[in-house]
Amino acid sequence: MKTLKKTALGIALGLSTALVANAGELTIATVNNGHMIEMQKLTPEFEKANPGITVKWVTLDEGTLRSRVTTDITTKGGQFDIMTIGMYEAPIWGSRGWLESLAFSDAYDVDDILPAMRGGLSHDGNLYAAPFYGESSMIMYRKDLLDAAGMTMPDNPTWGHVQDAAAAMTDKDNGVYGICLRGKPGWGDNMAFLSTMANSFGAKWFNDDWTPDLDSPAWNHAVNFYVDLLNNYGPPGSSGNSFNEILALINEGKCGMWIDATIAASFVSDPAQSKVADDIAFAQSPVAVTNRGANWLWAWSLAIPAGTKQKDDAVKFLEWATSKDYIELVAATNGWGSVPTGTRASTYANANFTAAAKFADAELKAIMSANPANSTQDETPYVGVQFAAIPEFQAIGTAVGQQMTAALAGDISVEEALANAQTAADREMKKGGYYK
Repeated sequence: MKTLKKTALGIALGLSTALVANAGELTIATVNNGHMIEMQKLTPEFEKANPGITVKWVTLDEGTLRSRVTTDITTKGGQFDIMTIGMYEAPIWGSRGWLESLAFSDAYDVDDILPAMRGGLSHDGNLYAAPFYGESSMIMYRKDLLDAAGMTMPDNPTWGHVQDAAAAMTDKDNGVYGICLRGKPGWGDNMAFLSTMANSFGAKWFNDDWTPDLDSPAWNHAVNFYVDLLNNYGPPGSSGNSFNEILALINEGKCGMWIDATIAASFVSDPAQSKVADDIAFAQSPVAVTNRGANWLWAWSLAIPAGTKQKDDAVKFLEWATSKDYIELVAATNGWGSVPTGTRASTYANANFTAAAKFADAELKAIMSANPANSTQDETPYVGVQFAAIPEFQAIGTAVGQQMTAALAGDISVEEALANAQTAADREMKKGGYYK
């Protein structure tokens, strides 16, 4: 019995020691892109200003991050004190009480955050995530290649014009492909792009009665156009390409055009990262039959899971990482052209930023034009541009993304992919109780 007591006491003391050792340590889950990696490099500045708080990073690719944080929040796993999430998760998880409501000091200046970003991360007027950087989507293209082809890029091109431009810029003998687009499966990966493309073709995710609309002529037209475009003018292996893979291709001069997150503009126009930085120009996302929903709206943001033992320290980190002062810190370290953008009005009002960032006007225009409440040609029951803001969408978007990748890879036809997608979406919506 004494041995058992001693053992129990030893375990208790061990746990107590472990808790003390972890007190003040923040575990943060984040995505492996350039701005987030830069934040990790600058974290010692936060630790220096906040003695006793240390930061442990868990850095994951986009798909793995979404899966890990979703599992952790739904099971109350408690692995993370801060999570990197977006506009899809923040209002849904906030409404369910899974996230801490955020209140910052006056110096933080919440009102400086762009309304589109603040609104997309709130529920019932409460902010549940602080935007680290915000984005829409737009065209980034090689002006030198278009000039050589005798072509121009209007600010609001049609998809037909984009196809012609891709054909003109393709030079496979020299390893240059006219267009690079996401193909890797994921509701926030290939489907973020494909949803906006389909929107512009007049498609929608759901009808008024919440039945899926993925077998519609509009979706068929959009996906066939996408598959043909990449098969004819895209790089080999497009079905495996996501943001980071395409960023590497365009910075090596392998892509004539890329339609993706506006946040990429600071990377592709940076001579330290891109061999073609001086040749990159920008335009708004292409349209087919409508400009509604042609470009997405997103913010990679930091949120605090409800019930964390480190709430006060986590709030301090959020306030530091998403502040005006942090943007100034990045500018002082790497230059104004490298700061995280898309979140604060003060950034775009700063002459130093607009002088350094040739993409600033195009980026802000794209962000301000995205309207989650009016993102499709026909009225729909859901809110969202590249996603439908319902809990079931994550599973639906993931399943549909896998079908689209299979079609792009040539494993199945577009028609088969859309039929399979319709079946999967119908199953999830019935399971969710939207109809029988």
